[in-house]
Amino acid sequence: GDRLPRHGTDRARASNRLDPARALTPACDAAKATHRSGSEANQAYRQRVRLRFGRRRPADSPVDRGIEGARARMVADQLERRGLHDAKVLEAMAAVPRELFVPNVPASVAYDDRALPIDAGQTISQPYMVARMTELLAVEAGDRILEIGTGSGYQAAILARLGARVTTIERHADLSDAARERLVSLGIGGIDLRVGDGSRGAPEDAPWDGILVTAAAPSIPDALRDQLAVGARLVIPVGPREQQDLRVVERRSAADWDEWSDGAVVFVPLVGEGGFAEVDPGSR
Repeated sequence: GDRLPRHGTDRARASNRLDPARALTPACDAAKATHRSGSEANQAYRQRVRLRFGRRRPADSPVDRGIEGARARMVADQLERRGLHDAKVLEAMAAVPRELFVPNVPASVAYDDRALPIDAGQTISQPYMVARMTELLAVEAGDRILEIGTGSGYQAAILARLGARVTTIERHADLSDAARERLVSLGIGGIDLRVGDGSRGAPEDAPWDGILVTAAAPSIPDALRDQLAVGARLVIPVGPREQQDLRVVERRSAADWDEWSDGAVVFVPLVGEGGFAEVDPGSR
């Protein structure tokens, strides 16, 4: 999924945000990172990253250094500059190697500010959208999170990095199998991968501490709303195939939900009992 510009001038603003001259340097380069810091908060964040992950080993090749730099610039330019400040989410985005979750796409474009194609006609959401949806979900370590639409496994890896116990459902068995192999090879655990109609959720394991849907539904499925624990959130794109609103639903009590929009987005369709009935090549 991609975030749609809120105003006509947003593309110009985005190009300013992506100015390489102002990008965040790799975390191991403390002096330069501090010099380029725009605020004490950013300095503190980079210090936390260094403390958590320790001193980086020297890169094995210029390609490795380029990927590390691209990941650091992604966090600084696409996330922090756009107002995402949850340190745990930023650390997860800085730690998970996105380039390994986009098969058949050159590593040099893995951190581009856009959704990218994966297998089965699906996409991996733009980095900002992954981080924003994760932030909206308000994940805490130990939370039981249900993800609808496994894709390549990137969003599930981010949630697991935050300490969540993730169950993720994917319609396409080949995608689910590939994601499982990828996550195992990276040593990422705590994820239960299933194949099926995710639009129905997983009522046998409800209630969930959070539900995140990575495909667009024509309306909010009642099944997913009902499977939220009290105090938990559902984050889901809702609307027609062409464009949707990113909706956040928070369960206040057994019979009371609060709901609001986080803005316009575009996602592939969610197909199933609680989604679109018609299957097309771009449906999840």
